[in-house]
Amino acid sequence: FEVSQALKASSKRAIGRAAAALCEDNDSIIINAGTTTFQMVDFLRDRKMQILTNSFPIAQALVARSENRIIMPGGEIYREQGIILSPFDGDAAQHYTASKIFMGCYSIGPLGVIEGDPLIARAEAKLLGRADRLIVLADSSKFENRGSMAVCPLSRVDTLITDDAAPEAMLDVFRQAGINVIVVREEGQKVSSAA
Repeated sequence: FEVSQALKASSKRAIGRAAAALCEDNDSIIINAGTTTFQMVDFLRDRKMQILTNSFPIAQALVARSENRIIMPGGEIYREQGIILSPFDGDAAQHYTASKIFMGCYSIGPLGVIEGDPLIARAEAKLLGRADRLIVLADSSKFENRGSMAVCPLSRVDTLITDDAAPEAMLDVFRQAGINVIVVREEGQKVSSAA
């Protein structure tokens, strides 16, 4: 987790800032585990929301530095990734509903949102069923073809937030699929937003 967090850190921070800007007080949201979604934490300090997260680092940081109400599903903590995973369907997530889920990914392309680990893909698919809108946070390195586990098709993605090094041809594919694409610069300024 700490090694991945250092990769493209300024881009991830700008993406996290843009994602947090989509949140409002009294929202019920889900923040999936990941180094890019973790960057939302600093920008959610002054919010008052209900947040379900399967990320131990995100939950720990939000409990320490915000007034948000934090809910966690049950399961085992995988220390390397800081993620809580359960092999069972029955956990706190099954009773939670959210307006938005913020999710990172291993990669994203024409086939949809892709993960490399089957346990993580299963956990993400389970969380997807609890939220109305999917907002994918993906820095420009996530557009390479890799991974083997499809989490969901592009039709499930409402918004994609990425940095200005993302390949424009790929962003056009997402826009043609009806996805709202938000591109940010490292300093956090929005470059473009288009469906």
